[in-house]
Amino acid sequence: MGFDILPSPPGDGTDQGDVHAALLRLHHDLPRQRAGSDGTTARPIASAGALPPRPRILERGCGPGRSVLVPAAATGGQVTGSTCTSPTSTSSVTRPTARAWPTRSASCGARWTRSAFPDASFDLLWCGGAVYDIGLAAALTGRRRRRTEAGALVVTEIEFTGPTPAPATIDFWAQRYPLRSRSADDGIAAAAGYAVEARHRLPGSDRRDEYYQPLLGRLTALDSTRPGVTEASAEIEPRGRHGGDYDYAGHVLRPTTKDEQPMWKTRPETAADLAAVHAVNAAAFPTEEEADLVDALRADPRAWIDGLSIVVENEDGEVVGHTLFTRCHVGDAPALALAPCAVRPDQQGRGAGSAAVRAGLDAARLLGENLVIVLGHAAYYPRFGFAPASGFGVTAPFEAPDDAFLALSLDAARPTPTGVVRYPAAFGV
Repeated sequence: MGFDILPSPPGDGTDQGDVHAALLRLHHDLPRQRAGSDGTTARPIASAGALPPRPRILERGCGPGRSVLVPAAATGGQVTGSTCTSPTSTSSVTRPTARAWPTRSASCGARWTRSAFPDASFDLLWCGGAVYDIGLAAALTGRRRRRTEAGALVVTEIEFTGPTPAPATIDFWAQRYPLRSRSADDGIAAAAGYAVEARHRLPGSDRRDEYYQPLLGRLTALDSTRPGVTEASAEIEPRGRHGGDYDYAGHVLRPTTKDEQPMWKTRPETAADLAAVHAVNAAAFPTEEEADLVDALRADPRAWIDGLSIVVENEDGEVVGHTLFTRCHVGDAPALALAPCAVRPDQQGRGAGSAAVRAGLDAARLLGENLVIVLGHAAYYPRFGFAPASGFGVTAPFEAPDDAFLALSLDAARPTPTGVVRYPAAFGV
């Protein structure tokens, strides 16, 4: 395993380039140039699916190089980091840890918009926050996609966390960066030829402890008129007043084939969908047990949660997929059970099920839910961030393989309950 740091050219001579250069100087020798942590670097990379024994990984915008070390250690692969910082500012942070790696080099690299790398050069592209420099749409288009035809792209992006951010928040970001909702970011990804396989919200400690506190320590010692200080201070101040309106999230994106790229529409079910939901579940499974389960859960007011029965429509407006989240308990604490998830057989393998699960998880987060439990395929649900429930101290009321009985924390800042899962009566367990 090893890594290379490829510095891109510095500022472009414009005022914006001068500001960028000032911000780089301000961050010199700080551990991070953006929000993040080693843990939240490793987590979405682990959700990107199986990689070759020694994967080729490219990180765009690796900054001082600390984040390059994480995928190298986690995968045993060769990681190439591209940065617009100078080799000296990069090496000052990475040199103590770099002794562990057999290879390390520095040579002239390229910006996002230019690359000497041929198509399919990498098994994974990783970008921890640097899409902020050019925008998500530009980061996902063009030759960047073709360089990972068989692999995944993992990016972190800042986005609105709910449907009604404060006007002051909207105004603040309108002057700096076009923040969007999660669903809008999903649409940008789909238009660029990617399916969103998983999303991981960065915990508050990634901003506060890992990034803002070291930066604030430097800002307080500097003249407020110094270039870059005003710009760096501007993002920190509104976090205290409107920090709940926006946040950073890691997205695991997979290039799709032409046949996999319809824009699936997801929405909560309505009364008009009941027959179609039953039909989809009946068609997707060998018997009608799952379809009958949905009907029974819908009739149980202690289990049913409005807004968490999600349907997927194809381009013709037909309901072709469905997933359901209902109330269960872990011990005495409320949680969610994900079951069933169904796609009409002629539409399977094209991302409809993933779209339904993602939409349901996003809706659950907006409702303030904390923990989701699923008994499902060990190769499928980890893409959304699920991990063995045993690691959360959660156990099933029946025998189940550890890698198939899974849990997902929807908010890393909140503790999750522990104990045995109690399902609604309709599950019969």
